[in-house]
Amino acid sequence: MRNLKFKTFNGVLAIMLSLFTFISCNDDDNTLSTVAPTITGVSTALEDEPVTQGYADNMYIIRGNGFSTTQKIYFNDFDTYFNTTLVTDDVIIVKINRNTPYADVTNELKIVTNNGEAAYTFVVAPPAPALNGFNPVNAADGDFITIKGSYFLDPIVTFGDTEATIISNTLTEIQVEVPAGSNHKYITVTTISGDSSSTYALGTAIYDDVWYNGWDVESWNNHTYETDGTAHQGETYFKKNMGGWDNLQGNWAWDDQISAYGGIRMALKGEGGSKLKLVFNGNWSDDTAPVIELTSEWVEYTFSWADLLNADHVQNISFQEFTGNGGVYYFDNFGFYLNE
Repeated sequence: MRNLKFKTFNGVLAIMLSLFTFISCNDDDNTLSTVAPTITGVSTALEDEPVTQGYADNMYIIRGNGFSTTQKIYFNDFDTYFNTTLVTDDVIIVKINRNTPYADVTNELKIVTNNGEAAYTFVVAPPAPALNGFNPVNAADGDFITIKGSYFLDPIVTFGDTEATIISNTLTEIQVEVPAGSNHKYITVTTISGDSSSTYALGTAIYDDVWYNGWDVESWNNHTYETDGTAHQGETYFKKNMGGWDNLQGNWAWDDQISAYGGIRMALKGEGGSKLKLVFNGNWSDDTAPVIELTSEWVEYTFSWADLLNADHVQNISFQEFTGNGGVYYFDNFGFYLNE
């Protein structure tokens, strides 16, 4: 399912005014209606295509009759602003308010006039879902994982092409059972409004609340693990208050089974403009090593093996503060990304 692509307001407005001018010029009866309203259909304002569901911040044409004395318009019982100059006896052009509720609602459009009211079945869909992360990343077939994000209304979850069994879900979290054969598959959440896929695949974690396969950061680094609800994925991230040119050093391990991967990934943040040098496999003197400029928000960074001196193994992941001024640095969601 394709993601919804919202139209710009200016484009909608230009076509809407053109359409409404045509309608108004062809409406010979300027008297106010004395009959109860009737709704016969709704269509998009740009393409004028009949629809049975709409999206917040988009314009729609309501057709019927008896609209000239309209007092109120409701979508899912939400009182919706409308411009009275965009109302004739048989057409109303209106934008669905972005705050219109979409879960556990009436799925009803209602128009109230001086002569009565009319109701019409119409679904207001949420925005397309946003999949922000899942945990544990290294879950096995049959394990339960938790997917986090937003707008998870009546979702379908797939691992690759395989649909998963949903154990529970809210608008921001889904718990699913991992179907058989899901290792190295991407996760997709689909709703009536579109879909969103994970940026990393199942089974590719080096750190996802816990460390795997001997990787770790020794306690002498004086870093701390935090569980304050602001992790990039899962529940736990780690941080270090680093002085100028200070470092955070990972344990030494070894993994040369990396043919399925194109490189490594990680989520980092710091003060805006702060910088970290990625010291990979102990190459502290490498003048070509990536220097990462951070923001105050989590960003997922990827580095190909070519970026890392054409590495054929992973032995050590360390960092050096690279502004000389120091600051607090945050680390989460280390792993591999798949070859395309």
